[in-house]
Amino acid sequence: MKITILGGGLSALSLAYFLQNNDRIDEINVLEKDDIAGGLCRSYEKNGIVYDVGPHIIFSKNSNVLGIMNNLLGENNEKHRRSNRILHKKRFVQYPFENDLSKLPQEDIDYCVNAFIHNPFENYEATNMLQFFLKTFGEGITNTYLRPYNEKIWKFDPAFIDVRVVERIPQPPKDDILRSAEGETIDGYLHQLYFTYPKHGGMESLIKAFIARLKNKVKVHTNARVFEVEKISTHYKVNTFAGVFESNKLISTIPVNEFCHIYKDAKKTQDILEAADNLLYNSIAICVVNVKKDYAGDNYAFMVADKNVKFHRISKLDFMGKGYHIDGTTTYMAEITYRKNDLNDKASDAELTERTIEGLQTIGFIDSYEDVNFTDLKRFEYAYVIYDLKHHQNMKLIKTYFKKQGVYLNGRFGTFEYLNMDAIIQQSKDLSDKIQVDL
Repeated sequence: MKITILGGGLSALSLAYFLQNNDRIDEINVLEKDDIAGGLCRSYEKNGIVYDVGPHIIFSKNSNVLGIMNNLLGENNEKHRRSNRILHKKRFVQYPFENDLSKLPQEDIDYCVNAFIHNPFENYEATNMLQFFLKTFGEGITNTYLRPYNEKIWKFDPAFIDVRVVERIPQPPKDDILRSAEGETIDGYLHQLYFTYPKHGGMESLIKAFIARLKNKVKVHTNARVFEVEKISTHYKVNTFAGVFESNKLISTIPVNEFCHIYKDAKKTQDILEAADNLLYNSIAICVVNVKKDYAGDNYAFMVADKNVKFHRISKLDFMGKGYHIDGTTTYMAEITYRKNDLNDKASDAELTERTIEGLQTIGFIDSYEDVNFTDLKRFEYAYVIYDLKHHQNMKLIKTYFKKQGVYLNGRFGTFEYLNMDAIIQQSKDLSDKIQVDL
């Protein structure tokens, strides 16, 4: 029995890790287009500073998956207490916003509390993200933070984003909102309060740990971009720039919108191609800025809803320990989302870097350009799945089609679901169990 897995990110490698112990499987080929496996869990280095594609951390309500990740990292792992803040008018507000309202200016406190207590939207059914925010938090919290921040990160109006993105957010008790407005900071999302992170090497250390535990039957092929996939009778033929691979089972973790265009039969199916082309996603630019001073304190990530600042979030890499710190300096990682052909996409790397530095001045994290020691900027096409109002029907059509083809889909962009690392690993475990039943 031979298995081919398209893509070489966390979803592909964790799936191979779970499948490899089945004696009926003789060979597993993992095909990665880049020269290094890892996907969105890759890490990069600039002047001794290692950084990820956004602020990845290891946490989960799922104790089994959490155990797998922590055990894989072993001693190269360190526990941290989460300290995230929302920057509002140069004030540090604890995340989540509604749990620390007393840090706001008094006029904003009054607006948020009054609109929460006297909420005309709470008895309506929410069918999109904006309606959910209004129904759950009232217009004060929505308009002060939730709406501008989500418009900024998604680059898409919340009125056209499916409610499934946010419906898991708990309804805050009115007493908690009132207590937070009166000065009591309330810890939210307790399963995220503590997390771990590799002492050295960034989140790519987890990828390397998975690869190190793959058996000889698993081969990871890099520089193996797939350009055509064909089903021939009961097996699959995969054409890549590294050669041809044939197998009895096929799993795709590559972006499903692209997969539809290289799967030979799907290319002849107009409704599948239309559904694929209508899937929406955000790209991201990561800008690292090393500066002379530290105005962030003992905090890690900062959410910034201010539309005058280009980035929606910055992370203080030094928070993760000595392995991410240069003496006498502080290193920030800023995130800027964009979509093809928007102004951020058309801006040059130099322009985005300049706007990032200007944003650091605006929020008070540097005094001038002279505070900057060095910068680094990288772009990544696939970052966030956008759950627009047609996402569900488009993916239902695509999933039904590939199920009939006997092809399995896996991973954040393989299934076009906004999954964190723990959810991806659990998805891989569940799919591994299903495939082994189907053998």
